[in-house]
Amino acid sequence: MSYEVLARKYRPINFQEVIGQDHVINVLINSIDQEKIHHAYIFSGTRGVGKTTIARILAKCLNCESSSMPTPKPCNECSNTKEISEGRSVDFLEIDAASNTQVEKIRELIETVQYKPAKGRFKIYLIDEVHMLSTSSFNALLKTLEEPPRHVIFIFATTNPEKIPKTVQSRCLQLNLKTVNDELLTQHLKEIVEKEKINYDEESLALIANSSNGSVRDGLTLLDQAIAYGDGKLIEDDVKALLGTIDNSLLIDLINAVIDGDGKNVFDLLSKIEELSPEYDAILKDIISVLHQIALHQITENSESEAIRNLSSKTDKEFCQLLYEIAMNAFSKFSLHPNPKEALEICLLRMLTFNPLQKLNEGNVQKKEDNTKKKILNKGKLEISKSKKTDLSQNQEIFQNNKDWLSFFNDTKMSPFARNYFSNMCFKSYDNNKLILIKEAEAADVPENILLEFKSILKKFFDNEFEILFEVGNVISSPASINDNKNKEDQDNAEKSLYEDQDIKDFIKKVNGKIKTETIKPLK
Repeated sequence: MSYEVLARKYRPINFQEVIGQDHVINVLINSIDQEKIHHAYIFSGTRGVGKTTIARILAKCLNCESSSMPTPKPCNECSNTKEISEGRSVDFLEIDAASNTQVEKIRELIETVQYKPAKGRFKIYLIDEVHMLSTSSFNALLKTLEEPPRHVIFIFATTNPEKIPKTVQSRCLQLNLKTVNDELLTQHLKEIVEKEKINYDEESLALIANSSNGSVRDGLTLLDQAIAYGDGKLIEDDVKALLGTIDNSLLIDLINAVIDGDGKNVFDLLSKIEELSPEYDAILKDIISVLHQIALHQITENSESEAIRNLSSKTDKEFCQLLYEIAMNAFSKFSLHPNPKEALEICLLRMLTFNPLQKLNEGNVQKKEDNTKKKILNKGKLEISKSKKTDLSQNQEIFQNNKDWLSFFNDTKMSPFARNYFSNMCFKSYDNNKLILIKEAEAADVPENILLEFKSILKKFFDNEFEILFEVGNVISSPASINDNKNKEDQDNAEKSLYEDQDIKDFIKKVNGKIKTETIKPLK
């Protein structure tokens, strides 16, 4: 006897066995109980979530002989329900729209509508992938669909409801099936392998469920493949090899290296990942997934993964979003790239290119920074010699006051991410390479990668290691507030000079006009 695949063997035979579609099942059960059965339904959803299965169960509910009325619990023992399950019922016609797109086929179907069912209460027409019908076929169906005989029910199944004409949609009750979440699908797979008496581990089932993308049929198909690959057993390493899944710890290390701006380590880790022979688009999908988890934890702070928690505290929100956008942009164009490996590599290179730490590692101190350094150091405290390296090993005051801090901040090149944090702080004290800055109480903590960037700038600037401390207090004369005040002063001066210009006043009086204040901009 031929082997029956799991997707067919464990296909639900009643509403109670359907998983992940409670919102649809409740509608159908209530309509049957209340005897308010619609004459036409559209079941829409991605592949393998239960469209055809639910249609067959509904047909059995309507024609079950165990009750004098339609029942939400078909017996699956009477001749009508058995024939529907076996696909040989004369009152339940399944039509594949993909291979019957011609209008003639639909006209033939319409001619049979007037005849009453042979055995059941209803004659039920299930048209699968209905969006594949031609426009003329839909038009031929419209009148019958609007006012069918009382004994006829239409069920349309589709993966693309947008392609169904609005005139058809308006005549049907549309029910949208969802993808099944990983937890529910994992539990479903677990029940099946236990019934099949197969040795398994929880990680294997979780990997299969995750790779199914919410499709129950895909999950059962992958389960079949994994059982065959593992010689009747489910072992995590075998399932990873089958699916080309990457060890999550390697991905975490890879993203950690990207955040650190360590290009060499990034590509060393990529080489290790390549040894597992995964698909390159799968690597990028997993990177996107990890970045999504990091961004989500930064808002919700409810991740159970220690690695995700560490990465979310290490990087700031803006940089995490930038990495996510780079990854998503690369994934959207992945199929267009002639070489998948190169597509992934260029994505990682872009992430490194836009990382300020990477630029610090490979760049030189700018001439403007050198001038600022001399300006701060040459104040009688230190003598800078072109031929002699600055010695800061002793307790010498680099920053004496807030003016020195402002000068350093404004003339030093740093990333927008770091500038966003430190521009709202002011100087408190500097002693023995320990710099203390004041920040507002509501200000967010500086992420590790931003703090590392700032320390790297100071080290390159002053040739020494710094300790950075933050105190909560009243921020006075921060770079941001001074810049805002200057912009306001420039704006006020621009408006004043314009309103006091005699030529402009004479012109306005002559044409009886006025100046729109919001259009006045100071000269740069």
